[in-house]
Amino acid sequence: MTVVGVSGALLAGCGDDGNDSGGSEKPFSGESADQIAAKAVAATKKAKSLHVKGDTRQSDGKTLTLDLSVDKQKNCDGTVQIQGSRADVRHIGDTFYLRGDEQYWKTALKSQPGAAKAIPKLQDKWAKMPADDAVTKGLCDKQDLIGAMDSDKSARKSMKKGGTTTVDGQEAIELTKKSSAGETQKLYVATEGEPYILRATAEGGKRPSTTTFSDYDKEVRPEKPSAGDTVDPRQLAKS
Repeated sequence: MTVVGVSGALLAGCGDDGNDSGGSEKPFSGESADQIAAKAVAATKKAKSLHVKGDTRQSDGKTLTLDLSVDKQKNCDGTVQIQGSRADVRHIGDTFYLRGDEQYWKTALKSQPGAAKAIPKLQDKWAKMPADDAVTKGLCDKQDLIGAMDSDKSARKSMKKGGTTTVDGQEAIELTKKSSAGETQKLYVATEGEPYILRATAEGGKRPSTTTFSDYDKEVRPEKPSAGDTVDPRQLAKS
């Protein structure tokens, strides 16, 4: 399970064309698209926590959907869905908990010895794993999720400033970029308060995506599953 692609489209093209929408009373008046994008990235990375909800097509053609609340301490609570399977996830301290449905475990344990016996024991239970498990590492890391936005600065060029709209009731300015391959990327930045990223989309390309960000700086306090609802996959593998 990875989060590759979810934030990859967010700022793949946040850049500077020197274009200003004009008018001293307009949001971000006098600032270029590049300057607005830079502020948005900095504010979003600085935020203590956020809620991310969106979907993206992975390189293998499958669609990954995330609905997660995460913070800088890697506390995490939400769901992950891919190709008809679903898993609830929680990250508390040094422990990652995952509760997958039958389809999730069939996919995750495909070709693994003893999978047929393990799946009924895992289904609808919280699987307890180390936080640094290779399969889930990075999923509940807020800075990792956001980091991809600023990984390729050379791609953050030539966006255009658009007008203002609303994203879940918040006013936002729209930044748009069209690539030579026919993909249109849009970034929506809050015009009031901190210039947080509120939504990012990619359309017309090979990896369409829509990601919405909300609940900035709200506390993330996932509930620890009860011992009776928890299993250790490593112990099941030995039985």
